[in-house]
Amino acid sequence: MVATAKKKDVVIVGLGWTGSIVGMELCKEGLEVLALERGDDRDTVPDFRYPNVADELKYGVRYALMQKPRNSTLTIRRTLGETALPYRALGSFLPGDGIGGAGVHWNGNTFRPMAEELRLRSYVLENFGESIISEGMTIQDWGITYSELEPYFDRFEKVAGIAGKAGNINGKIVESGNPFEAPRSGEYPMPPLPQTVDALMFAEAARRMGYHPYPLPSGNASEAYTNPYGMQLGPCSFCGFCDRFGCFNYSKSSPQTCILDALKRKPNFEYRVNAEVLRVELSPDHKTATGVTYLTAEGAEVFQPADLVILAAYQLHNVHLMLLSGIGKPYDPVSDEGITGKNYAYQMTGSTSLFFKDIDFNPFVGAGSNGIVIDDFAINRIDFGAHGFIGGSYICAGTSNGQPIRSMRLPTRTQSWGGQWKQAIKEWYGHSMSIGSHGSNMSYRDSYLDLDPTYKDRYGRPLLRMTFNWKPNDIRMTQFMKTKIEAIAKSMNPDITESDYKSNGAMYDVRPYQTTHNVGGAIMGTDPNTSALNRYLQSWDVHNVFVMGANAFPQNIQYNPTGMVGALAYWSVAAIRKDYLPNPRSLI
Repeated sequence: MVATAKKKDVVIVGLGWTGSIVGMELCKEGLEVLALERGDDRDTVPDFRYPNVADELKYGVRYALMQKPRNSTLTIRRTLGETALPYRALGSFLPGDGIGGAGVHWNGNTFRPMAEELRLRSYVLENFGESIISEGMTIQDWGITYSELEPYFDRFEKVAGIAGKAGNINGKIVESGNPFEAPRSGEYPMPPLPQTVDALMFAEAARRMGYHPYPLPSGNASEAYTNPYGMQLGPCSFCGFCDRFGCFNYSKSSPQTCILDALKRKPNFEYRVNAEVLRVELSPDHKTATGVTYLTAEGAEVFQPADLVILAAYQLHNVHLMLLSGIGKPYDPVSDEGITGKNYAYQMTGSTSLFFKDIDFNPFVGAGSNGIVIDDFAINRIDFGAHGFIGGSYICAGTSNGQPIRSMRLPTRTQSWGGQWKQAIKEWYGHSMSIGSHGSNMSYRDSYLDLDPTYKDRYGRPLLRMTFNWKPNDIRMTQFMKTKIEAIAKSMNPDITESDYKSNGAMYDVRPYQTTHNVGGAIMGTDPNTSALNRYLQSWDVHNVFVMGANAFPQNIQYNPTGMVGALAYWSVAAIRKDYLPNPRSLI
């Protein structure tokens, strides 16, 4: 029998970055807010206390903070003709588990997209013409401009306590910042982090070649800081245990450090852990949601009534819940009809490793988003027509991982075990650095998400199915970046240089880690025929359902998505507070 809980004004599914933001802002309205989190409770103390959290085998290799595929997974195929198989061992991407979500284990890179990225299709048409858009490419404008979002980027950066250096303040170019960024209304909340020797070497080489290096915008505090919610951050100690770990030092921007303790003190906020939401319940006419049904840790099924439903889980899970709940027509790539599941995209990355016999890089000293960046080959700096691709990348160097197991970079000719391996560690540990490309990924008609026809989860629901493969456009982009990075690397005179980039014919491989930057599937826009959500992240079909997260991206930007995700959450909840709550309806 399904129990019915006491009605709430708002139910939030997932309590990571976006769930925390929405919970805090709606509690300010005096609403009764309940958040449901499928994973365990997590807090800085005791969960991230030192030295327990600095266990590289547990967290860095065995993924203690990640969702276990046995509990939550999806199926993956590369083409429409393949049979999708379950993602049984974490590799390519690492969804977070528990309170804080992936905001616990991320590294902290916090960018704003370029203004051109938010109106990408229009930018391409205006400057290069429709002929350069590949057949099957489905890029779209976002339905929102950078100038509209700017105050919300500023808000998120202040709440998250981002350290960096502005390059464009109200149209004035600022020395040492990124001269190619869109205008900002002010400086970052904190100055940039100090830099490690590899980042400084890269900066010097980039300047010699006429490029414009600037410090990586960082969710790692460079000094003591108190954010607008009264939450305090301490300066990063460069311990090296950041990416894949919780921060014991209150230095890394995370929901725990920046929002949750303040939110938990709100008398009108409640959260429940180990609560698996099965579906969003809809009214008979399917035009409004009545609440959600979830399972407790004990296996009891509960219906939670609510006037407003916020999906704030990970991108893949938001899309899965929409498909399971019948919110929006499922996308069909053959007929090109439907919308929920459309435009899944990922991230295109590559790197060049440099080995120096006479330089000691002290790799045990690192911060998650330590580094120097150049944007000289970003989306608004490239002639797409001349180079034959749409997209761009930032290029970066710095020590973001000081962990001994995962920092053991060795020349590829090295045997992977035995005496030769030990000798290579003795010779090369601490004597290498990397220059990386972090690039965009376009959306395509046959890259999408739907419900798997064969595999089901432990509750009998169809698993989410991902269809995705690398495309020639994006491979041309990463090969272009390879030539630029290798030229910089050569100018630095390393003893050995080795590169790793996708090449022609490359197929998507789920085994090696790439990024946890899965986007799309429930995209935003201005037309219900081409987007699942309107420009306020409100479902076109069910007006009291709002969907937060990277699922809203029509294609992937060249940057890490968290800054955009945070700004969109603040933008959406501002519309809810100002326009929706006084008169619940479709806002467009």
